[in-house]
Amino acid sequence: MNIAPTLQSFIGGRWIGQQGAQALRSAINGQPLFRTHEEALDFSEAVDFGRMRGIPALMALDFQQRAARLKALALYLNERKEQLYALSHHSGATRADSWIDIEGGTGTLFAYAGVGARELPSGNIVHEGPAIPLGKQNQFAGTHILVPRGGLAVHINAFNFPIWGMLEKFAPTFLAGMPCIVKPATATSYLTEATVRLMQESGLLPEGSLQLVIGGTGDLLDRLQGQDVVTFTGSADTAARLRVNPNLVRNSIPFNAEADSLNCAILAPEITPDDPEFDLFVKEVAREMTVKAGQKCTAIRRAIVPARHIDAVAERLRERLAKVVVGDPSVEGVKMGALASHAQQADVGERLEALLATSELLFGARDGFAPRGEGVAEGAFFAPTLLRARDPHAEGGAHDIEAFGPVSTLMAYDDLDEAVALAARGKGSLVASLVTKDPAVAARVVPVMGALHGRVHILDREAAAESTGHGSPLPVLKHGGPGRAGGGEELGGMRAVKHYLQRTAVQGSPTMLAAVTREHVRGAQVIETEVHPFRRYFDELRIGESLLTHHRTVTEADIVNFGCLSGDHFYMHFDELAARESQFGKRIAHGYFVLSAAAGLFVSPAPGPVLANYGLDTLRFINPVGIGDTIQARLTCKRKIDQGKKSPKGEPQGVVAWDVEVTNQHGELVASYDILTLVLKRP
Repeated sequence: MNIAPTLQSFIGGRWIGQQGAQALRSAINGQPLFRTHEEALDFSEAVDFGRMRGIPALMALDFQQRAARLKALALYLNERKEQLYALSHHSGATRADSWIDIEGGTGTLFAYAGVGARELPSGNIVHEGPAIPLGKQNQFAGTHILVPRGGLAVHINAFNFPIWGMLEKFAPTFLAGMPCIVKPATATSYLTEATVRLMQESGLLPEGSLQLVIGGTGDLLDRLQGQDVVTFTGSADTAARLRVNPNLVRNSIPFNAEADSLNCAILAPEITPDDPEFDLFVKEVAREMTVKAGQKCTAIRRAIVPARHIDAVAERLRERLAKVVVGDPSVEGVKMGALASHAQQADVGERLEALLATSELLFGARDGFAPRGEGVAEGAFFAPTLLRARDPHAEGGAHDIEAFGPVSTLMAYDDLDEAVALAARGKGSLVASLVTKDPAVAARVVPVMGALHGRVHILDREAAAESTGHGSPLPVLKHGGPGRAGGGEELGGMRAVKHYLQRTAVQGSPTMLAAVTREHVRGAQVIETEVHPFRRYFDELRIGESLLTHHRTVTEADIVNFGCLSGDHFYMHFDELAARESQFGKRIAHGYFVLSAAAGLFVSPAPGPVLANYGLDTLRFINPVGIGDTIQARLTCKRKIDQGKKSPKGEPQGVVAWDVEVTNQHGELVASYDILTLVLKRP
């Protein structure tokens, strides 16, 4: 007899688990695939290992280096993705479903690698500047920094996306320098285990940065401290129970939850069956019912449509759903697979029965449901099921019950206010879609819906060409929602990374703030030498190295010549009478002339380490510069970022941000900005 292999936990740097326990069955044919392990885990060992080994190992790298590791890890997993696709088939997922989980997961790693490379410094401190003067002489100032929390992250994940669900949390955690302990849902934990094995085999993970728990969490949450973080994805009931864990409450341990969500899609009242948006709505609802067999936390559970069009919507949905072929994803033509487990099949069935108490069945198993493939009778298949609420305003039903599968309920409304009110009955959702062709409708509806929805997806014929769809969370945007949806936030680019960092206010002299933040703060002591800062290689250049330029007096000829060269003949520069009546009382120089003249004051023209200026940040024109005013510039090395990149010629280089202050003859600031340059490292 073929004995299913035993899954193992990865704790304390070793794989644990020899004796098989609970059987995990294929969702396709019911055959045993794996078993969980019987051995109990020592969670004190897991916590200690993360603290003693994981934190120092991660902190030995900086943000930029961890970002590079994420990119390398994504490439490594992509090269071995077919191993995961072959296994994912048993979870009932089609190739397209698995793509979301597998390549959506690695895509998230790539996205956070990019976020880190673009937006984070070299080092392990993020300065949320600029510094704020707290005294009249700028001798006392304050600012905010973000630093690694020095704790652990515990990620408790759902069954529906066992790879992406892990990686979407791992990526920002890793980037923030926080080791994590991952606990996947048992039903599909074999996919998480396979992914963790690949990640460990890559040699890219610092020791202790990732641990894996197969099975229950035991007393793990009771062993956490104030610097730690817990995230949870799953049911609202479980989230509520975990949220009040006495240890989490006592130590104010951050708890981020993404719970079940009764998401909706609204068909706007101006849309008719002849509009392209009508078919877009029908397609979106059907897709969210059938992709991953409806097992998505973002799936459309409530389709809210104008009463006069509900029959037309129902008919087109029935036509589309009737064409969906259900069965073993390996069989040609199959478009929808099974639910992830037999337990899930039973749960969806029970919830459907509850929904039928307030709804009528429009399409379901009675309409020719016959899964294709060998052994599918023992699989966890469920028919796409469309319901219609008898009374959209009634208590219970689709506003309260989520069948986490291919089930959606149509609801009729008479006017837009009623549609928005029905959407709000979900009591907080991850996402809502508004299908409209009228910008005025979007402008009216979205701000109201924003209060109860984490994301609002506006769909029209223009967006349809590139839209990623209602149910697709993206790494650069928030994923989460208020109320029933858990109240948490995941993803969102830098927002997610900052969730795992500690924000601290710092007060002191500008010099001290510069030392702490590792970037120049205005008013801090500067380093002036006989060597022009532009003559320094990246690795030689020091933060605070500065050049105070010679002076330049602005003439009328400067203004005229710049205006003729640029084509900018704005009256403030050329019309003496009109300028005299302005708030400035005189003709003034072009702001961009001041910018150009300042560059002329501080640029070192000969070839050197500075390769190129590729942008300006924080540009402000503070005071006007008139004819006869004399300007001077101070150029200071503000920030260095080593992204580990090379020039097209193969020469190592880094990014340097320069602080520029332009003053007049009275010492008043007239312009202020940051210049970003590429600077060679010493050969």
